[in-house]
Amino acid sequence: MFILVIGLMLFLGVHLLREFRLREPLLVRLGEGPYKGLYSLAALAGLGLVIWGKSVAPFVMVWQPVYELRTITHFLMLPAWILVVAGNVPMSHLRQHTVHPMLLGTALWGGSHLWANGDLASILLFGSFTLWALFKFISLLRSKPASRARPSWLWDVFVVVLGFSLYGVVMIYHGQLFGIGLSFD
Repeated sequence: MFILVIGLMLFLGVHLLREFRLREPLLVRLGEGPYKGLYSLAALAGLGLVIWGKSVAPFVMVWQPVYELRTITHFLMLPAWILVVAGNVPMSHLRQHTVHPMLLGTALWGGSHLWANGDLASILLFGSFTLWALFKFISLLRSKPASRARPSWLWDVFVVVLGFSLYGVVMIYHGQLFGIGLSFD
């Protein structure tokens, strides 16, 4: 569990540098290139530790999820994927009219998985990401820059098609990717 916690602290910590008012001083001290390089290395190292830590964490059941309701998680993941994709494309209508769509998608992903998993490692993983995404979303509400770019319907189509595609691939290969197969039973 220690590796998972260290990974979460590292990954989420570097993603909170702005909120801790450390981003600007580090940028000034290091310069943009070195800052981005160290930021990326720390984020990747944290992500690697999260993945490794979750895979080796002992299974400690904290509460019993209501398995009959896990189908809701499947349905929440579709908009989560679409929002994550929308947050990473140049300009779609969804990105323009949704405040920080990637953070909303991450919160949906974490929250929907949190109620479907009752073991300690899952609670730490999904709970941390959900709380981080909501905290970051609220802190960035004041700093949403006004976009002058014109959204394109082509990007909207791309967002929806890629969101559906990623959803489908993860649904099909969830067991191979994460060790837990999915079913709609």
